Amino acid sequence: MNMKCPLLLFVLLSGLLSQTGCAGSEQLSGLDNQENSSIEQNPSSQNPSTKLAPTLVMNNGLTLPTAGIGTYSLHGQTCFNSVYSALKSGVRLIDTAYMYGNEKEVGQAVRQAVADGICKREDITVITKIYPGTQYEHPEEAIEQALSKLDIGYIDIMLLHHPGTNDVKAYKAMEKYQAEGKIKSLGISCFYVKELSEFLPRVNVKPVLVQNEIHPYYQDTEVVDFIHKNDIVVQAWYPLGGRGFQDELLKDPVLADIAKAHGKSIVQVILRWHWQRNVVAIPGSSNPAHIAENHDIFDFELTDDEMNRIASLNRNEKHDWY
Repeated sequence: MNMKCPLLLFVLLSGLLSQTGCAGSEQLSGLDNQENSSIEQNPSSQNPSTKLAPTLVMNNGLTLPTAGIGTYSLHGQTCFNSVYSALKSGVRLIDTAYMYGNEKEVGQAVRQAVADGICKREDITVITKIYPGTQYEHPEEAIEQALSKLDIGYIDIMLLHHPGTNDVKAYKAMEKYQAEGKIKSLGISCFYVKELSEFLPRVNVKPVLVQNEIHPYYQDTEVVDFIHKNDIVVQAWYPLGGRGFQDELLKDPVLADIAKAHGKSIVQVILRWHWQRNVVAIPGSSNPAHIAENHDIFDFELTDDEMNRIASLNRNEKHDWY
């Protein structure tokens, strides 16, 4: 593995080199009958052959899986199925948000997977976010709402979704909940060099993670380097190019050539490129086969030449306003 950033210590989990199948296309049930908030674990049914991503150690000493799933646009039974399938495939990092409107379904899928013995709660990292406006003005209410909707005991990482009025106030409320053990780690999203430089001196707890738009056509290297130099993890939303912009990227001839050389898909090459840049990607999907494929990026390595060829694709082409 070509993980050269000295700020990130990667820990290979014991299941890394073992094999697993994807969850298949079966319909997953249980969305409507999970009102019991207790999480019962069945250690005897934990699957030791499940392939897990490596983890990294964040600046607060806690670990973070280095591959995950995003849940933007996933709702209802589709969201439940996708998260459950991801956990079954070995994914242990789930990203949601208040604005996605699916925290309840994410929590239900986590509880069901734990109850079914697929994984342990402490091995899963759930990220959620609060949003500018009313939630920043009344952050305690927003945090309590997230805790209630997820109903998984605690929140692993809570982010500010964007910079905005009262963002420092909201973050300091998150710091209070972290001190109480209801949130384990804090982070921010859509913060760049200027925003970070202004924000960091005003808070007491350094964010463990910054989540920004990053993909081969928008590599944002200056910001990625700045965040890494501050000992903060970089996470990519839109890791495959973003809504309405994926087709061109997924047909890029440079990526196609590299994918052919490794016997992998273009998506897997992009996700591996993120990983070798020390960027944690959270691609979204509702297709169990795609979810499993997105997670299967740890049995090959891009060469320095291939990494440079992908670096040359950068267009500074940002696909969202924030």
